[in-house]
Amino acid sequence: MRTLLHALACAGVAFVASAAPVRAQSDFPSRPIKFIVPFPAGGGIDITARAGAQVLGNILGQQIVVQNQGGAGGAIATDAVVKADPDGYTLLYHSTTGIVHAAVNDKLPYDWMRDLAPVAIVTRFAPVMVASPTLPSRNLKDFIALMKTNPGKYSFASSGTGTAVHLAAELFRQKAGVDMVHVPYRGTVAAMPDLLTGRIAMMIDGVPVQTQNILNGTVLAYAVTTRTRSPSIPDVPTMKEMGVDYELPFWTAVYAPARTPKPVIDKLQAAIATTMRDVSVARHLADVGTEAVGSSAAELDALTRQQFELYRGIVRANPALLPQ
Repeated sequence: MRTLLHALACAGVAFVASAAPVRAQSDFPSRPIKFIVPFPAGGGIDITARAGAQVLGNILGQQIVVQNQGGAGGAIATDAVVKADPDGYTLLYHSTTGIVHAAVNDKLPYDWMRDLAPVAIVTRFAPVMVASPTLPSRNLKDFIALMKTNPGKYSFASSGTGTAVHLAAELFRQKAGVDMVHVPYRGTVAAMPDLLTGRIAMMIDGVPVQTQNILNGTVLAYAVTTRTRSPSIPDVPTMKEMGVDYELPFWTAVYAPARTPKPVIDKLQAAIATTMRDVSVARHLADVGTEAVGSSAAELDALTRQQFELYRGIVRANPALLPQ
């Protein structure tokens, strides 16, 4: 009898222990959720992260806290999320750059495919090439001609070596056959003063952060890198329209730490999808040149794998682009 009672007691403890995570999942979320953005405030990724934060928080019944944690091309923020508790309360709001960095850098403290779980694609948007207003070239063809007659004289900015905007500019440089010097910054916002004064000739950045600068005439806008023009800056042509065989869209997405329970991921994904269908959110994103998506986790997983192989192929063909 004593053995039976002991066995039942142990079973009871095991039941309580196993039931606790289930209750935690069913109660999710019971406190604020952090979106870790690996770039400074005010950048394109930050803008899209904040665009639907309030609506998403209302749907989930908890505040969404957007926390900027820049540095190392997004690796610092990504590593922080990888090491966070896999409970759905600390999420990574990243972009194309995250996959690029993972694809080109073998020395990262994490394995993107192993250590992060896809939740949803949030937005898609066009990158745009913007240039210093001090330049004499008013369009892309004239800019290319200027670069070819002055090899190595001009520079372009990026948000860090091995980031998406870096490789986007490098790909343009290769396609156009121009020689320019790469200057990395801690985010494209940090590069703006040098771009405006002419210390930097150009950079490729997301339309969301550059829309007002373009409309105000603060910067020159040469071309977008997507197949079609951006609705928010319809007067800016595509690269292909300007004679450069170049196409490269950007996107943002939410990832959770690996081992985050599927019910938690499913709840987050459904809430993000609903948020992206909200008329006010979609309109706000469209105003800054961004398409609201809200995909399934499976779609993000497929995109992640495709983009990983795409960018890994680019740097394998050009080893000099690898971070040192």
